Amino acid sequence: MAEVAKIDYYYSSVSSNLEIKKQQDRIQNVLDSKKIAYNKIDIAASEDSKAKMRKIVGDEKALAPQLANGDQYCGNFEKFEEAIEGEELEVFLKLK
Repeated sequence: MAEVAKIDYYYSSVSSNLEIKKQQDRIQNVLDSKKIAYNKIDIAASEDSKAKMRKIVGDEKALAPQLANGDQYCGNFEKFEEAIEGEELEVFLKLK
């Protein structure tokens, strides 16, 4: 039975910002390599998804990439990187 993804990974398929693309690739590569199941949600494809992401983040101007566990906000790319460096990724993602 497949593990149910708890993590929502909000990203944008339409971004001209190279730095954001690199951040999104990094998040996806780390989640994949650690075999952490996640829902990939494209905020460029859905205004509802963008609105939901911004509501969870608590910032009406928030940009992708963002991570959440259900309706619990985990953090942005910078917080994700800090969690990896501190070896606390599962805590950051609220899996522990």
